[in-house]
Amino acid sequence: MDLLSQIVGGLSKEEVRFFKIFAHRQESSDARKDIKLFDFMRKQKDPDEDKIVQQLYGKTDKNAYYRLKNRLVDDINTAMVLQHQSDDESLQLMRLLQVVRIYLAKSQHNLALYFLKKAEQKARKIEHHELLDIIYGEFIQLSHTLLNINPEEYIELRKSNSEDLSRLRQMDDMLAVVSYRLKVTQNFGARETSLLELLEQITGQFSEDPATRNSSRFRFKLYSLVSQLMLQKKDYQNLEAYLLRTWEDFSREKLFTRNNHDTKLQMLTYIVNTLFKNGKMQESLRFAGMLKNAMQEFNKLLYDKYEIFYYNALVNNYSVIDVNKAIELLKEMQELDNVKKLPFYELFIYINLATSYFDIKNFNQAIKNLNRAYLLDSYAKADAALKFKIAVAEMIIRYELGDLEFWKYRYEQILKEFKPQLEKENNTAERRMLKLVSSSIDINNGMRSREVREEIHELIELLESQTEEDEIIKYSRWLKEKIHAV
Repeated sequence: MDLLSQIVGGLSKEEVRFFKIFAHRQESSDARKDIKLFDFMRKQKDPDEDKIVQQLYGKTDKNAYYRLKNRLVDDINTAMVLQHQSDDESLQLMRLLQVVRIYLAKSQHNLALYFLKKAEQKARKIEHHELLDIIYGEFIQLSHTLLNINPEEYIELRKSNSEDLSRLRQMDDMLAVVSYRLKVTQNFGARETSLLELLEQITGQFSEDPATRNSSRFRFKLYSLVSQLMLQKKDYQNLEAYLLRTWEDFSREKLFTRNNHDTKLQMLTYIVNTLFKNGKMQESLRFAGMLKNAMQEFNKLLYDKYEIFYYNALVNNYSVIDVNKAIELLKEMQELDNVKKLPFYELFIYINLATSYFDIKNFNQAIKNLNRAYLLDSYAKADAALKFKIAVAEMIIRYELGDLEFWKYRYEQILKEFKPQLEKENNTAERRMLKLVSSSIDINNGMRSREVREEIHELIELLESQTEEDEIIKYSRWLKEKIHAV
């Protein structure tokens, strides 16, 4: 899908309507080629360019067609800016800076100064330090022309703002690294000591900083750092208490606005997931309802972004209290446009379908969905730790299917493919379990044999001494079922 197709395909009904009004702002023929091309792109997900060129120009020369496409992209983007410029205070601020530059180009310096002061007020209000840096630079440049501007005042302001900006960038950089590593591992990776140490160091540094405590923007950033630190440590009890307290404080102080709505929805998502981790399913579902309501605010601002997280929350909880309901929700998720736009979440869906079917003993559907997960691009890009956990889950499912010859064949593949993972100390349980199952296949009575049953008991004891959250299929629960079955 090319650029124009992606842009047109992502337009809402309101955006399409606005563009049509914008495009017809001037008198023109009804046979305008840009409107025709726009309509072609809306009707066809994967348009045939040769056919479109023929219909538009009656020939196969594509040069004019490519120029038309580029112009249409520019026009749609211009219309989008005009339509949404009032939606966000940052966009309004950028528009003011555009006005300043226009008056500067026209040498109307007093007008430029007037709008520059308005921009400074807005930037201070929303604590937009990046644009404040540009604004102070404009004041300093204007001081060359207007004597009523004291450059020393703005030089000091820019220095102070640069310090704030440096702190924000340090926090943002750390959050970006943590967020990326959490996404690619889906929480199935090993804890990284160096990452935790750096995160703790930065969190401690900024929590003692008065500028951090007195600024809502820094408070939101600090919340992100603290929650990510606890998430990396898997300290869900303290994370729950911290999130609930922070949610109450921010709500009471009315810190949530349209500009930080993303953080509000993120915080609700964290609360929902943390309550689930702590076994509080009903409370988790209650906050999931609050998340859904918040997603409706500001004319469904960011609804598309958080729709998947909302479904994810429901699936997690119902996978414990009503597995069949969880399967229904996962199938609903497969039809969501947002999942199709973000294929990374397809991996989540297929893994959870596999484990849900496993829980209700439908092993054929379980392996079918796991095999589909292997075919996804997102699986190919996933972290090796997650791939290893998926492989272990596959071996449990295949054992239940009773295809023991194929199990042995796949076991040899896993020994080679995941040798680095099998050698890690934190994967001792997986290594022992795979070896145990392999041994049971080759001896009389299999898991009914005394030596294997003794090994199972020892392994269960090991598993119950460590966390289960890294496991796609809960090993201890499965092994206990094997003991009761023999």
